[in-house]
Amino acid sequence: MCATSPQSRPKKNAPSTHRDRILAHLGVLGIPLSAEDLDQFLAEAEREHLGLLEFVDRLLGRQADARRERTIQRRIRDACFREVQALEAFDWEFNRQTIERRQIEELATGDFIRRRDNLVLVGQSGVGKSFLMQALGRRACALGYRVRYITSADLLQDLCARLADKSLPQRVRYYARFDWLIIDEFGFDRLERLDSRPATNLLYKIIDARTQRSTSLVTNVDFERWAEYLDDPPLAMAFLDRVVDGAIILKIQGKSYRAHRAQKRGPTTPAKSP
Repeated sequence: MCATSPQSRPKKNAPSTHRDRILAHLGVLGIPLSAEDLDQFLAEAEREHLGLLEFVDRLLGRQADARRERTIQRRIRDACFREVQALEAFDWEFNRQTIERRQIEELATGDFIRRRDNLVLVGQSGVGKSFLMQALGRRACALGYRVRYITSADLLQDLCARLADKSLPQRVRYYARFDWLIIDEFGFDRLERLDSRPATNLLYKIIDARTQRSTSLVTNVDFERWAEYLDDPPLAMAFLDRVVDGAIILKIQGKSYRAHRAQKRGPTTPAKSP
């Protein structure tokens, strides 16, 4: 028989002090606190004459903060942002007339995700749409929301591959589970649609599966041109209805950051032939 009698089981040395027992308890709870760290906390408590509750708060608070930060960083990695930008780094003055900072900072609270509202950002290339959306996505991760960022071309490529290997239903469920799905560069390149005939239907499947979650489109295609872009007017109307009805819509008609930076750099001198 595999079981051993109580007499034959090896005896473990029981923790002999309160300090040892605390370390053992922390280990069972999965709290990564070394003996040296605990001694440091105990020394601080004695030096600063901390009360019992203050000591426990400091002891557990730092560990909880570290775990929260690791969780946030994991959510940011899982979101697959192309650029992890902080909202504080955005240049609010460049397009001040068309980008309302107060409105963006309200979105950064994540209330629209809690309400399950969609968000559509429309504007020409270079005005900072992707920067803003990814910065808002980072804020949402810090607030505890599950976010996924992807370009329209990459999404279609992924879905077409899943259609080919018959794993499309599982992939649709994958995209449906996030609290906020950001689809960037919608309409940026018509080839992403022309290269795949079922593309419009695949996009619609994702939008339809997310009726109880927040979805964002970042696009340079205004609404009246969606039917032309999707090349299926009835489905385009259904797509538009699912995304835009009741959504928060921001339109940016400003100067291009990229063009501005190019002008500041000035013309490049062509290399001389050898």
